[in-house]
Amino acid sequence: MTMTTGTMTDEQRVSVAKEFLLRLDTGRDTLELFDEDAVYYFPKRGVMRGKAQIGEFFPQLGSILKSIEHHSMFFNIVVAGDMVVIEGTSEGVTADGVPWKAGVTHAGNWCDVFEVRDFKIHRLATYLDPDYASADTARYPWL
Repeated sequence: MTMTTGTMTDEQRVSVAKEFLLRLDTGRDTLELFDEDAVYYFPKRGVMRGKAQIGEFFPQLGSILKSIEHHSMFFNIVVAGDMVVIEGTSEGVTADGVPWKAGVTHAGNWCDVFEVRDFKIHRLATYLDPDYASADTARYPWL
């Protein structure tokens, strides 16, 4: 994906957000999609500020996941100005070999809120249950 700067259409903003998810799925570089001063929130990790902190996170996430696939054909997408919200489902396998799949296990449903300007992600908040292996169930009486 070639990145340029300037005025963006809604479709271009959505394309940047989808490209981020595709790169997660295929193990390609996601960091280059972020602005230098980007802010990224991920559950159980908290807020990361700037590409350096964000860059430290992806290998950590990769160390607990063997594979991940976002089900792009079922995305719910809302665009409002610079904001792109994508709700979806995923499946994969943890580094320990435990599979998960939305609708089958506890993990797999997620929502990402992007702010995309000048063909870069300026802010991203990921909302999901990061307990991919469903190992933390004893604390929840409904499980």
